[in-house]
Amino acid sequence: MTSRTLNAKRRSLLQAASLSPVAAAWLPSSASAQDRKETLIVANEFGANMLDIHGLGANRPSYGVAWNCYDRLITYGKKKAPDGNMMYDFAKLEPELATSWKMDADGMGVTFNLRKDAKFHDGTPVTAKDVKWSYDRALGMGGFPTFQMKAGSLEDPNQFKVINDHTFYVKFIRTDKLSLPDMAVPVASVYNSTLAKKNATEKDPWAAEWLKTNEAGGGAYKVASWKPGQEIALERFDEWKSGPLPKLKRIIQRDVPSAGNRRALIQRGDIDMTYSLPPKDFADFMADKGKLKVASMPIENSIFYLGMNTSRAPFNNVKVRQAVAWALPYDKMFENAFYKRGIRMDGGSNTPKAPVWPQPHGYKTDIAKAKALMAESGVGAIETQLSFDLGSATIAEPAAILVQEALAQIGIKLTINKIPGATWRAALLKKDMPIIINRFGGWLNYPEYFFFWCYHGQNAVFNTMSYQNATMDKLITNARFAESKVLYEGMVKDMIALANEEVPRIPLVQPMMDVAMQANISGYTYWFHLEPDYRQLVKS
Repeated sequence: MTSRTLNAKRRSLLQAASLSPVAAAWLPSSASAQDRKETLIVANEFGANMLDIHGLGANRPSYGVAWNCYDRLITYGKKKAPDGNMMYDFAKLEPELATSWKMDADGMGVTFNLRKDAKFHDGTPVTAKDVKWSYDRALGMGGFPTFQMKAGSLEDPNQFKVINDHTFYVKFIRTDKLSLPDMAVPVASVYNSTLAKKNATEKDPWAAEWLKTNEAGGGAYKVASWKPGQEIALERFDEWKSGPLPKLKRIIQRDVPSAGNRRALIQRGDIDMTYSLPPKDFADFMADKGKLKVASMPIENSIFYLGMNTSRAPFNNVKVRQAVAWALPYDKMFENAFYKRGIRMDGGSNTPKAPVWPQPHGYKTDIAKAKALMAESGVGAIETQLSFDLGSATIAEPAAILVQEALAQIGIKLTINKIPGATWRAALLKKDMPIIINRFGGWLNYPEYFFFWCYHGQNAVFNTMSYQNATMDKLITNARFAESKVLYEGMVKDMIALANEEVPRIPLVQPMMDVAMQANISGYTYWFHLEPDYRQLVKS
């Protein structure tokens, strides 16, 4: 399919969507001006697939539920982003549920003092026992939450101690610069243990089934209603004590699968915010200055990539993977899938000059070189399946079509497999897809953190390529705990060089976080988890 065909297809979809009857009256017609001022209406491609961030397969919108409806002990400060909006400040930790904390003299532990007036949404006081139970749960659930805690060397329930109702202690098992920052991410949310235990069973001690569809937090917002696949409504918790009370009383977040419908809704003023439109739409909005606000930020530690399953043929052959890297149509993908919104990851060097991530690799489109590598591989014609998440179809589908066309030139015939967004995470966890287009972003902005999640052989979650390399594992582990800057920087460059040589995943583009909102919305803050923080938003 040519770029002209792709553009024509998009135009027809937009025209059809503009005629679709999408309900605009999500508030009663009799609602007062004050009601509308205090209510934010958001539309996105899909919403949370569960209300429990610790749950198996929880998707990105589930992170947003955790962020707005639960508290953490600590959070990050804020600073001005390059586009003039606000963003989180990774270098600055601030109180949230904890009023203060004190490090041990030897740096091997920290004591948190909790707010004495904090309550959960059902009125139950928040105590250190709830923090202990929540941290134990994150370790006990396995999968993503357990691995996230381990990223900050939070690995053993014996590290977490209740001193009294409002004092909580964490013992460190090693010196790790990520330990405190890891307690400020959504996985470290504090649950109402009294409520959760009432809904636990002998077979389900962590109340996993109940918490999938029920919220047990004490954050600035509480879940008023949730209709999976349709809508989630949040209501302000007026007894929240862990920060300034939000200006918005209620949030209505609708699932609107059609990008054309979402564009029409935001342009008509029927919704206040959307952040999952195609890159071209945001480019159009930015060109049409004054009508809509657009916040735009390169997503830190994040990559759209083509991943190949290294545990089975044909992609267990490194020459086949390198051939794919030389065959990809980087120019066409950047222009026709990403609409030039993002930072290209091709055409750099396979030998990194600096210990920074992301950075461009040395591959570029060279079909002759790709064919030569295929011949060297000894692998004959290949027929396999390329999968992508329908939740990112606005980028992934045109990219997949272009990849399909390009790889056909080197003897790799692809069929395209579209997987619904609600089940994409579960499909990734099976690790049986031969080749995928996906996006991953690391919450903590360090190269070794990204590689810990994506390239470490013991990672059962986001090492989607089933990549195993003992040298890589050693580099990642040693970089995490390097004793000097020189050692650290050398290890980071070595791990990037090894990733470029073995290419289990081919970085395509560092994407943008684009958010469109009405002109009367202010207070937007970019966060590493990419979900809106409704606590800071104001609607004038």
